[in-house]
Amino acid sequence: MISLNVNGQGYQVDVPSGVPLLWVLRDYLHLTGTKYSCGIGECGACTVLIDDQIERACTVPVQDVNGSQIITIEGIAKNHPVKRAWVLEQVPQCGYCQSGQIMQAVSLLKDNQNPDEDEIIAAMDDILCRCGSYPRIKRAIKTAVELQRKEG
Repeated sequence: MISLNVNGQGYQVDVPSGVPLLWVLRDYLHLTGTKYSCGIGECGACTVLIDDQIERACTVPVQDVNGSQIITIEGIAKNHPVKRAWVLEQVPQCGYCQSGQIMQAVSLLKDNQNPDEDEIIAAMDDILCRCGSYPRIKRAIKTAVELQRKEG
């Protein structure tokens, strides 16, 4: 039995220890906002926070997060500045990568409340967007910074 804390809720899952966290989230906990795409940790669609660190859920064996604090896209409040900025800037095109993009942006702004353009690009560079909505993603992060600043 593996103990997980996902989005502030405790779970006990009876799965083989080597199962990737992504499949536990999607298939056992029915948290389908975290997406499967490449399966090798290269695209970032499955990005989650594990103990406040960005991780690719497709490459993390569930045994390695026993007792960890995990945050998925479902655990980010709807009124979070990043989510609001995503809507204001109309970021998604197909939307498939957006949960990973948002999780990466949330992590960036948690660590750096006023990133410059180079810092935004560096932080977001390893999350792939097949539709090429990178300019809107950068705008949304800048908008989120402004929202955070206004709200204190």
